[in-house]
Amino acid sequence: MNSYTAKQIAEILQQDDPRLNLRTVRYYTQIGMVPPLELRGNKRVYTDRHIHYFRAIITLSRTGETLASIQETLKKLSMEDIEKISQQFILYEPSRIIENETLKITDDVIITISPRISAELKQRVIDSVSQALRGENQ
Repeated sequence: MNSYTAKQIAEILQQDDPRLNLRTVRYYTQIGMVPPLELRGNKRVYTDRHIHYFRAIITLSRTGETLASIQETLKKLSMEDIEKISQQFILYEPSRIIENETLKITDDVIITISPRISAELKQRVIDSVSQALRGENQ
């Protein structure tokens, strides 16, 4: 597992969200949003695990969650779930939200479609997903 300084973590995360700086990394660490740092020799370091936590925080904050709510949510989740959330941060990138169309099929299924696809293909995708949810054969 890789190890990072707070500065290195901030540089990595700024590629995902320019608002996340060194001060924010230290603050989230201080208030317990991420797990305690790990000891490597005589130094406390961040690891890949911490990157997943920070990316999950970015993702959840982009959905409108408060820091307190995010902190409570993360405490209840397994590491596997946190990794899944951290991999979805790209879906909540502001430019993607503006460019793409998000459609709610059911309470459990939401799809995002690029505006570059034709209206006909968009409708076929919606119909296919709807049929699959109803368990119909094609």
